[in-house]
Amino acid sequence: MSDSSQFVPAPPPPPSSVAAPAPYLQGLNETQTEAVQAVDGPVLVLAGAGTGKTRVLTTRLAHILMQRKARPWEVLAVTFTNKAAREMKERVGNLVGAPVEGWWVGTFHAIGARILRANAELVGRQPNFTILDADDQVRLVKQHLSAMEIDEKRWPPRVVSGAIQRFKDRGLTPDKLPEEDAQALCDGRGLEIYQAYQDRLEALNACDFGDLLLLCLELLNNNPQVLAKYQNQFRYIMVDEYQDTNVAQYLWLRLLAQSHKNICCVGDDDQSIYSWRGAEVGNILRFEKDFPGATVVRLERNYRSTSHILAAASGLIAHNDGRLGKTLWTEENDGDPVIVRGVWDGDEEARVIGDEIESLHGSGHKLNEIAVLVRAGFQTREFEERLITLGVPYRVVGGQRFYERQEIRDAIAYLRVIAQPADDLAFERIFNLPKRGLGDATLQAMHLHARSRGLALTAAARELCGTDELKPKARQTLTQLLDDFDRWRALVSVTDHIDVVKTVLDESGYTGMWRESKAPEAQGRLENLKEMVVALEDFDNLAGFLEHVSLVMENEENATDDKVSLMTLHGAKGLEFETVFLPGWEEGLFPHQRALDEGGLPALEEERRLAYVGLTRARKRAAVSFAANRRVYGQWQTALPSRFVDELPAANIDRQQEQGLYTGNGYGGLSDGGYGGGGFGGGTSFPGAMRRRGPRTQRFAGTGGAGGDWRVAERAGDTDGLSVGTRVFHQKFGYGRITAKDGDKLEIDFEKAGRKKVMGSFVETVS
Repeated sequence: MSDSSQFVPAPPPPPSSVAAPAPYLQGLNETQTEAVQAVDGPVLVLAGAGTGKTRVLTTRLAHILMQRKARPWEVLAVTFTNKAAREMKERVGNLVGAPVEGWWVGTFHAIGARILRANAELVGRQPNFTILDADDQVRLVKQHLSAMEIDEKRWPPRVVSGAIQRFKDRGLTPDKLPEEDAQALCDGRGLEIYQAYQDRLEALNACDFGDLLLLCLELLNNNPQVLAKYQNQFRYIMVDEYQDTNVAQYLWLRLLAQSHKNICCVGDDDQSIYSWRGAEVGNILRFEKDFPGATVVRLERNYRSTSHILAAASGLIAHNDGRLGKTLWTEENDGDPVIVRGVWDGDEEARVIGDEIESLHGSGHKLNEIAVLVRAGFQTREFEERLITLGVPYRVVGGQRFYERQEIRDAIAYLRVIAQPADDLAFERIFNLPKRGLGDATLQAMHLHARSRGLALTAAARELCGTDELKPKARQTLTQLLDDFDRWRALVSVTDHIDVVKTVLDESGYTGMWRESKAPEAQGRLENLKEMVVALEDFDNLAGFLEHVSLVMENEENATDDKVSLMTLHGAKGLEFETVFLPGWEEGLFPHQRALDEGGLPALEEERRLAYVGLTRARKRAAVSFAANRRVYGQWQTALPSRFVDELPAANIDRQQEQGLYTGNGYGGLSDGGYGGGGFGGGTSFPGAMRRRGPRTQRFAGTGGAGGDWRVAERAGDTDGLSVGTRVFHQKFGYGRITAKDGDKLEIDFEKAGRKKVMGSFVETVS
């Protein structure tokens, strides 16, 4: 801790009778200045996207120090990331003209750890306690599950560990755990395993991340003298991203602020999108109730986006009831309206966006300033494929490239063994995946035999199965697996490759493994597997697909740093780009059906906040798109435009769609003539064009939320004249003759591609 002699004093006042603003206040707008100078009493700063929140936070901290309101160690500044904490320290040091020492600036966990180490004995720890990482937590839970004879297949250790962390996020110690929560975990043994886990942590002199706040709460609640010490020390408290705080963080802050009540919380209720990891938007919504007489400052002037983008985002978020309310504005020129585009299918969507990115790049637009923001991770696949085809470098931010994801690599390993039985690396990856009871001993025996005979692993395994080298159970299981591969391999020559892959994934038990998994990422992995099956439709056979995957993986070696960013909307929070594409705005995908089913109206409002976050990432251009058709697990499904499309104000969007895509009125004000009464409507600031037509679809079930009966328009003449014997042309498979017809589904003998099943809307009659 430094003494006050190291602290930079406030500058003397100027000689004039009217005091000039302090240099560090120069350049702030009126509301920013108000937020900085409102230092006494509780303050809530509602900082909209792009309104200079970081500048306000750092300047406010500098102001408290420069005005001698408090010494550095009497200020507590809490951030959500270490990066934000470092940035705050650096900026404040620049503002006051010297490094500031001895202060409390850091994340909730870092501050919690600091308090706990100073008072460890009071919570059953020693000051040198260990902080366990996520893997250590899972290992510890696994030990208890084994000791308590709880089935790990029903209750995977990672799932149980996650449940315990959620208890801690809610500030629940074992003695406060509600009965319903205890009964819901581990077949009614939730309290038992939670208590055993905590006891073990104490015995090990260890804490997990949840304990860093939970034990702090216990410390402050049970030790009034310690609470009084920190209440008196922290004369001023500042909190960033208050809308993302969980219950434990909220209770901790409220305890510390009860003495001086000089707490300033900065956040945006319209950007609360992390309820799935414990964030409670209610914390910021009830701030004025928690601290009566609080000053509320709204930062509404945006320095990032054009007026059209801001108006579109504001119009959308205004449909949420659970918000404090603010309206962003800017002095920037109008710029381009937000493009809202309807396309026939997902492939078309990826093609149009890819072509526009290529054209923008050709005109000098930096790829680093372009982002494609999706609701779910599986959506990146189509865009990756398109950008690779165009030779446009890209990065997947916050996740792996599609073909690098665990479940995709596993599935491809199965396919590699089918295509090439001697692929030892692929076979080793999946011979016991899902778990078949084939452990390290079996693998070692196969390797020894393979090396001694100069055989591939599969050949060595087959020979071993004819001996007594393996235990009977392992021999039986391995024999069955090899027989399965033989059968699947035989199917390749007589069955459509897509059906083969579906069969392999199902019969191997791999998809069943993820369906039965309680892991939070399981559903996403299943969606990715379905998307891989969709990708197969672009290839004539399995070999072509596997070759393509190899080339995709090779593409990763592109050394350029200028790349398009592909990421989820959750991952984009806090970032900004010149141009943002927002694909997949369809009911069931965005808002996500699973979120709606599980969370009801609160989940819908969070999905809308997510849409708001997506729009406000864009500085100059934003483009929303939705498709009338999506392939799900190889099957075409119709899709309604998202209700969010209809909620965008008409004055701030440029409606575009292929002529005749929709009939009736509904989301987005679509009419018989398409957006804007005909085809593309007004002009577009984006280059590129829509070329290929997707499949004709049946009448939409249900009605649109804003009014009308939604239909995908029937394309006149699509199946006229299509009968058995008709010669047709398909852009992928070439020329052929129809051999069978069932409605719009055709079976065609193609001259080069052989017999294929296609949709009638993809072919043209030829003479």
